[in-house]
Amino acid sequence: MLRLLIEPIVRAALVEDLGRAGDITSDAVVPADAAIEAVIASRQSGVVAGLDAALLAFELLDPTLHIAQLKGDGHRVERGDVVARIAGRARPVLAAERTALNLLCRLSGVASATRSLADAIEGHKAKIVCTRKTTPGLRILEKEAVRLGGGANHRFGLDDAMLIKDNHVAMAGGVRPALRRAKAAAGHLVKIELEVDTLDQLAEALEEGFDAVLLDNMDPDTLRRAVAMVGGRAITEASGRITRETAPAIAAAGVDLISSGWITHSAPILDLGLDIA
Repeated sequence: MLRLLIEPIVRAALVEDLGRAGDITSDAVVPADAAIEAVIASRQSGVVAGLDAALLAFELLDPTLHIAQLKGDGHRVERGDVVARIAGRARPVLAAERTALNLLCRLSGVASATRSLADAIEGHKAKIVCTRKTTPGLRILEKEAVRLGGGANHRFGLDDAMLIKDNHVAMAGGVRPALRRAKAAAGHLVKIELEVDTLDQLAEALEEGFDAVLLDNMDPDTLRRAVAMVGGRAITEASGRITRETAPAIAAAGVDLISSGWITHSAPILDLGLDIA
């Protein structure tokens, strides 16, 4: 990812951690001229993501550090694998450590969770996609982590496309008026997706037309019927309580996309740590 896009995020994270006086512990305990050789290593298996952002944290505090990236973003790692080496002045390395690892562990967790779902539906046409349920301020990085984990991105923001959800339908007075108002307002490049909970709603919507339909919380049998009703006229997306266990049956129903909020809002971190070599 372009440094221009990630540097403001990393700078803000460093400023938050350094506070008003910097790393007062390292400044007090570690001699100013002390040197360090350290490695960042994985403590469990998974997929690495966010390494560029993590290493940038060290570079921003000390551009003279010698940093070697041994694994690339998107690579699978096993317990004990070294992903980067860092050598140079000790104080800036210790000051940047937590910010770097916070980003790296969080984003690698997102990539690993995505990979687990993508592996679960291998052999089906469906793709795993993320949602807007991201950590405020980290969306661009978390969505990149989804791609690195083998998934694809849904909307980045509210202005990407129209997604008419249940509350919109309720406020508009039904599926039909909601779709008609959306079409009247959408520009020629704006896609319209509609969320439906029932096959009756889907049947009504098909009379109006749309670009994509979000089939919310439907069981696999209902999903198969919905896909048949759409008949290739629009993109079909399944959502709702997606897990590694439920994903294969959902993919087998024939949907094009399976969207998961869990891969960004609740994915466990991938444990990586910084150790003195």
